[in-house]
Amino acid sequence: MKIKYISVIFLGVSTLSYAQQIKDTVKESKIDEVAITGSRNKKRTVVNTPVPIDIIDIKQVSQSTGQVEINQLLQFAAPSFNSNKQSGSDGADAVDPATLRGLGPDQTLLLLNGKRYHQSSLINLFGTKGRGNTGYDMNTIPIGAIKRVEVLRDGASAQYGSDAIAGVINVILNDRDKGFEGNLFTGMNLFKSPGNNDVVSDRKVDGTTFDFSGNLGTKIGSKGGFGNFTVEFINKDYAIRNANPDIYTAPRQRFGDAKAQNIYFFGNIELPLSDGLKFYSRQGFSHRNTKAYAWTRSADADGNIPEIYPTGFNPIENTSITDFTFDNGLKFKVADWDIDVYNAFGSNRFTYQIDNTINATLGVKSPTSFNAGGHSLLQNTTGFNAVKQFKVLEGLNIAFGSEFRYEKFDIIKGEEASYAMYDVNGNPVTASTPQNLLVTNPLSGNVRPGGSQGFPGYSTDIGKSRNNFAAYVDTELDVTKNWMISIAGRFENYNDFGSTLNGKFATRYAITPQFAFRGSVSTGFRAPSLAQKYYSQQFTNFQGGQLVTIQLASNDSKIAGSLGIPQLKQETSVNGSAGFTFNTGKFTATVDGYYIQVKNRIVLTGYFAQADLPAEVQAENPFIDQVQFFSNAIDTRTKGVDLILSYSENLGSGKLTATLAGNYNDMEITKVNTSEQLAGKEDIYLSEREKAFILASAPKTKVNLNLNYKISKFNANVQLVRFDKATLIGYDGTEQVYNPKVTTDISFGYEFCKNLNLTLGSKNLFNRYPTLQTTQVSDGNTEGGGIFDPVQMGFSGRQVFARLNFKF
Repeated sequence: MKIKYISVIFLGVSTLSYAQQIKDTVKESKIDEVAITGSRNKKRTVVNTPVPIDIIDIKQVSQSTGQVEINQLLQFAAPSFNSNKQSGSDGADAVDPATLRGLGPDQTLLLLNGKRYHQSSLINLFGTKGRGNTGYDMNTIPIGAIKRVEVLRDGASAQYGSDAIAGVINVILNDRDKGFEGNLFTGMNLFKSPGNNDVVSDRKVDGTTFDFSGNLGTKIGSKGGFGNFTVEFINKDYAIRNANPDIYTAPRQRFGDAKAQNIYFFGNIELPLSDGLKFYSRQGFSHRNTKAYAWTRSADADGNIPEIYPTGFNPIENTSITDFTFDNGLKFKVADWDIDVYNAFGSNRFTYQIDNTINATLGVKSPTSFNAGGHSLLQNTTGFNAVKQFKVLEGLNIAFGSEFRYEKFDIIKGEEASYAMYDVNGNPVTASTPQNLLVTNPLSGNVRPGGSQGFPGYSTDIGKSRNNFAAYVDTELDVTKNWMISIAGRFENYNDFGSTLNGKFATRYAITPQFAFRGSVSTGFRAPSLAQKYYSQQFTNFQGGQLVTIQLASNDSKIAGSLGIPQLKQETSVNGSAGFTFNTGKFTATVDGYYIQVKNRIVLTGYFAQADLPAEVQAENPFIDQVQFFSNAIDTRTKGVDLILSYSENLGSGKLTATLAGNYNDMEITKVNTSEQLAGKEDIYLSEREKAFILASAPKTKVNLNLNYKISKFNANVQLVRFDKATLIGYDGTEQVYNPKVTTDISFGYEFCKNLNLTLGSKNLFNRYPTLQTTQVSDGNTEGGGIFDPVQMGFSGRQVFARLNFKF
């Protein structure tokens, strides 16, 4: 790497951790646990793993921040992690897409207590992150139920299977066996417009958030059994950030953060049944209701009936997410092997109720609310793990196991009026309906669009399933007291596309007691999700202020075949990392470079106009303006460095801790994979605009400086985060540059007694917003339709908060 990049890496790199709260492999963790993620050796601690792992104490981190959801909390607590709330992105307004090291949201594997967690059934269609990707909805797990989060920043498909190309996030549930801990949080945004009154809001105080969580631990029996149970409730109001209508003619009047209400229940139970036999169970339920505004329909729009909405309307996507988790298992010994037999079940159901809307082809008789259907995903994993230590050299650990996984994806059909186009006689329009029977807008002469405006309903029921078998071997050998090596291999077979075999080699060498080298090389893969293979939806989108009807055609559809879109296959990767750890007690440092090459990444293509389709397909789809597909469209190469520096010193009667952490991440698209049939249409297949969205998944650098001072019962915390420049491309092809920004968070805490403490603080104290896109917003060229897109620190501005923690 060039010298100029080394200085950039050293001074600035990504997400920052709180020094007293995050323990990397560089230093002893205060948590009396082994590092579960990345190693199946029960004697391996976080300080001597061969790959970088962040251990994040969620309770400590959450007490000093204004975050109430795990995604937003991790953005400021784990290197390389990025997540932005969306606006105008349909279902993604309710699920924050998240990335690790700038790869796709579906290229990071999520575990719950070491077991594979189920994905969300949502597939991201809009926004700056994860276009065309399914991913995990970590916000289905309440912060109050979490003891810690382990972030493995290394490819781990050979150990854990599909999705672990970028790394693994393992959420560990609370296991306290006595007492009650409660948390009350209230926060609000204090609105002040950036620029010269370029942005307006409904109120000066908005986005009001209330969060209550209660966690109860209790003993079960007299042999060490326990139950730990969490309930949590979050209520959050709108935070509207409209372009000022006195200055701009923006096509969207209600841009901003959605209204949401979350309810959670999580349980964690362990019960010894006899000597050497233990039963465990984890139960989870969450329900989230989100109300998000879609793009505005003006009074004279083809999709509006002035008799119902004289001044136009703003559709509301009322989404409901119901999520279940039910994991059960037995742990026991057989011939000195530690055996874990388990079944992990999860489901995610996502439905849409579209309110304040209309089906314009029904005229004045149209309802103003529609059940638009939705989608669901079910996953069930049955498996076993076996681990044993052997006295070979300084110690040999062997683990092996297998899993059988069943997945089912469903699209839930909406009511007919949510998706149908009707003729003047009230009959559903088909390809053979005469032109003179179509409903037109008398103001423009155009044919009115069908379906519920804002989000047309799903027109068909789809149910697809598959199964997968996996077997793995994972070994670790301490060759000497200073040198260890690890070798892992995993075989997987999917009934819908075949088999894959992946391997990993990792090593760590302690050059001195304070200084150690570590590195790894591995291959990886990610199976195409069922949603990517079978999702089909017709929706409307504004492009440069114009409403167009788009058909997202499933990968196995006739439309896809007519353009030569190939059948989806697995993504494959080659991962490499190398770094060092250094520890002198007061000062610690970790530096880890990485290289990730991914082939056949699945993304959304650009939009093909109807004229690009064969004549026969055009005739069968006369009311579609554009079509879009999922495809193994690109190869990418990512290079980067993670850095964490930490220093602590007694200062007066207190203790000062400083942490500088960051990430340098450089991704490039090395190849666009097109078929012969698409020759000459490469710029449509993956346009510069689509490429820009992929490359904007993470800032090139993200730097966080955290200072914490604790004296007696008083605690103060200051955090500065610098987000690098982001560049997107509008519908008109022009670049939209978001300049680097720095946010400042501050909090003050006081411990009244050991059972009661209060924290007051402000997030984004100086009210920083992304760069205003003043020349783009009136033409509708931004992706979200606002004066800025959901990038960098988000778009809500300054927040103040109070958090009360109590226990008894």
